Amino acid sequence: MKRTINIGLAGAVALLLGGAASAETLAEKTGVNEVLGVSPTTADFVNEVARSDMFEIQSSELAKQKAQGATATFADRMISDHAKTSNELNSLVRNGSVKAALPSAIDDSHQKMLDKLRSLSGADFAKTYIDDQISAHKDAVNLFERYSKGGDSEPLKQWAAKTLPTLKEHLKMAQDLNRNRVASP
Repeated sequence: MKRTINIGLAGAVALLLGGAASAETLAEKTGVNEVLGVSPTTADFVNEVARSDMFEIQSSELAKQKAQGATATFADRMISDHAKTSNELNSLVRNGSVKAALPSAIDDSHQKMLDKLRSLSGADFAKTYIDDQISAHKDAVNLFERYSKGGDSEPLKQWAAKTLPTLKEHLKMAQDLNRNRVASP
């Protein structure tokens, strides 16, 4: 019986080690790398950043249509800043400084968030949009911190470090917007 269990464990370990290349992407997608503080691969980082920027821009374009006041002003800033980071990332990839493929479309999880936002209006829209912004910027700050400290592409590490303060500012702005929304009757 022990021998069978040991062989089973050895087989499982071999499968895990044999699939290490694909497991890294899965680890980033499932949040394992985030919990462990492990830097994403360059390909994972580029993919996550590009898709996150797409979501930020598209959700903020909706906010400009459906929201007003401070939320609409915030949305303008998100569109401007995330268009800039998208252009910078695209430039790094296109000029060969970073070896990675850029995604051409938003992923399913971000698409579901956009679809939900499209179905909302008024206070429900504002609450969901702001909540999404807080969550997205917490994730982005974590992603950029991990990559800037341990990424494997020096130009991309430098860009991540340079971009990080803006993302932290976005997070604070979204949190302040949420506090002001909650404090208002």
